[in-house]
Amino acid sequence: MFDVRLRRLIDPVLDRAGSALAARGVRADHLTMAGLAVGLAAGLAIALQAPHLALVLILANRLLDGLDGAVARASHPTDAGGFLDITADFLFYGIVPFAFAVADPAANGLPAAALLASFYVNGSAFLAFAVLTANRPGLGAAGQKSFHYLWGLAEGAETIAFFVLMVLFPSAFALLAWIFAVICLASGLARIVSGYRAARAQSSSGGKT
Repeated sequence: MFDVRLRRLIDPVLDRAGSALAARGVRADHLTMAGLAVGLAAGLAIALQAPHLALVLILANRLLDGLDGAVARASHPTDAGGFLDITADFLFYGIVPFAFAVADPAANGLPAAALLASFYVNGSAFLAFAVLTANRPGLGAAGQKSFHYLWGLAEGAETIAFFVLMVLFPSAFALLAWIFAVICLASGLARIVSGYRAARAQSSSGGKT
């Protein structure tokens, strides 16, 4: 929900850093893989109940995720890089609830499962719409991205905000997970309805863009 507004503030800074890194030969794919490794390490820190380390690693993961896109824009974005980036993001988003379940299965198992299920609903709508835009670019959102997707209540900024709260207040994980699961489910259902209507509208107009 806040991603577009935040990108307007953050992207100029990231783009300057990305241009500098690209000029030094840094590849976007390398940053993506480094970010994934850091994200998986954050999951391990959560499972081992090391919240301060987990917080640092989560923030580092997001920084690398922003830089890989900036480097790609400064050099040459590729479909392979976009695929790698979105896959790494989904792996990271999944590992955090799973890590909380590992840390305390009795207290966190069910809410973690509910949150992962809501991620599945939201993520499937996200990716299904991205598939549609591959052949129907008129459906896509504006902007230079490897994957176009529908606006939703639960996007990257909201996810990271909840992850940070969960890490800072691990005893409140169950409550936070249930709240965010409801938000993600609502976001996913809204995306399904909006995507279906958008696809039907373009089909009815003969696919003109």
